[in-house]
Amino acid sequence: MRVRLQLLFFLLATALVAANLCLFTVDQRQYALVLQLGEVKGVIDTPGLRMKWPLIQQIRFFDKRVLTLDSPEPELFITSEKKNVLVDSYVKWRITDPKRFYTSVNGDETRAGIRLAQTINDGLRAEFGRRTVHDVVSGARDKIMEDMRGKANQDAQKIGVEVIDVRLKRVELPPSVSENVYERMRSERKQVAYKLRAEGAAEAEKIRAEAYREAQTIKGEGDARAAAIYAQAYSQNPEFYAFYRSLEAYRNSFSSKRDLFVVDPDTDFFRYLKKAK
Repeated sequence: MRVRLQLLFFLLATALVAANLCLFTVDQRQYALVLQLGEVKGVIDTPGLRMKWPLIQQIRFFDKRVLTLDSPEPELFITSEKKNVLVDSYVKWRITDPKRFYTSVNGDETRAGIRLAQTINDGLRAEFGRRTVHDVVSGARDKIMEDMRGKANQDAQKIGVEVIDVRLKRVELPPSVSENVYERMRSERKQVAYKLRAEGAAEAEKIRAEAYREAQTIKGEGDARAAAIYAQAYSQNPEFYAFYRSLEAYRNSFSSKRDLFVVDPDTDFFRYLKKAK
């Protein structure tokens, strides 16, 4: 009985080892490259359980997903104006031909990334060299990225890779140059601000002068109308009007008990006071 159990365990272990040597699983996110004695025999791009010849065939797996190549540090490029700009970029790429990818770069993603980075760097250097700072910052930025994607993809196809996108994350001037540019921009903005303030002050003065003229006109019209009313009232009863004006003069002249008024008693100022006796 014990011998039978040992034999059964041995057979199970042998079956497991044989299955491990003969069977393999392809994930939906991978390509499987079948190698037989170092020679490529086929590519499996659909997921599932597959068989291979043990000890004769080997399997290499490659990622189907979109990969990212991101520059660790910004690169310094020179524009057509001989100005330096710092450029930070990244590339989206994926393996499309596993067989060519294996034969060209031995299936090494690092080697493929180095080649792509060199292609992108050389292309960007050429593109920036024939454009101005304004073009690379905003004017032709989209055009640069589209051209670079096309050119990089042509070279990438030679190693079984497709370049999906090339993006410029950041394009800016070096700190020393940026400070000079910002200082010039501040100076220009100040000049514009001074001009706007001067124009505003002149417009304000013009509005005040116009308002003062209109106010004086209205005041003159009001004074003229008041004078006409006074004249009309005076003409209706001159004696009463003279008496009323005299009372107003008395009230204004003797508003305080301590007021002292020195004048000839026979003047017209005291005419109505004399009549009151």
